[in-house]
Amino acid sequence: MNSFISFWQHIPEHISPYIIQIGQFQVRYYGLMYIIAFTVVYLLSFHRMKTEDYDYPKTAVENYFVWAIVGLMLGARLGYVIFYNFNYYVSYPLEIFLPFSFRGGFHFTGLAGMSYHGGLIGVIASTALFCNKYKIEFWRFADFLIPSIPLGYTFGRIGNFINGELYGRATTVPWGMYFPLDMSGQLRHPSQLYEALFEGVLLFIILWSMRRKKVFSGFFLSLYIIGYGTVRFFIEMLREPDPQIGYVFGIITLGQILCLCMICTGIGIYYFRKNKQQKAK
Repeated sequence: MNSFISFWQHIPEHISPYIIQIGQFQVRYYGLMYIIAFTVVYLLSFHRMKTEDYDYPKTAVENYFVWAIVGLMLGARLGYVIFYNFNYYVSYPLEIFLPFSFRGGFHFTGLAGMSYHGGLIGVIASTALFCNKYKIEFWRFADFLIPSIPLGYTFGRIGNFINGELYGRATTVPWGMYFPLDMSGQLRHPSQLYEALFEGVLLFIILWSMRRKKVFSGFFLSLYIIGYGTVRFFIEMLREPDPQIGYVFGIITLGQILCLCMICTGIGIYYFRKNKQQKAK
């Protein structure tokens, strides 16, 4: 038993984040996880089109995923810059979209730093623009997409785990792990796996099992925002805060504040859309 626990705890130290690495040229599993994530959401969405009452043109939905990828990448990057490291990028603005660092010499960084909350805002914005262009009802289209998204998100967190980043706080639990990027060498909560399981798999099971439920348009979007925000808020209690920010007011992380904003926004969408439907009857 002790040998298994020891093996488990040292797994991250034996995982290479690179598929290919030749000098400064790197291909990481993290990028592959993004591709898998979008592929999963793409396939599940087309499955819904074939088996449920959604008559969106296939070419339009295919085009949408290009919009979504651009919105996600821009939003996630700008979200990290604005929410998590604004002062640094004001000093080094070229690093916002260039995969290089100019501090302490010129070296490759691969656009280090992405924000889930920024990515969510980016995807919602790109979806709204897409729906306006193709004359598609936004709330219904969002509900069409939402049940598939958590499963795709799962792979993003697996990518974080393979990268050895975003690890949890120091712990004594036997399922804790040692992460090579942690210079303190402490046993840490594998918070990336917690997020993959609860924000990804569990939320997917709940939303996917409810996907045929006939409710007002916008229901699944509001449920996802509330559900993700709630689960992430509690997991943040086990996740190591970003070192450049630490704790806000000494008790709460920035991620938790953003999750509280998500929960409030989701509740607002729920009652706004519900009241809108009731008035329409």
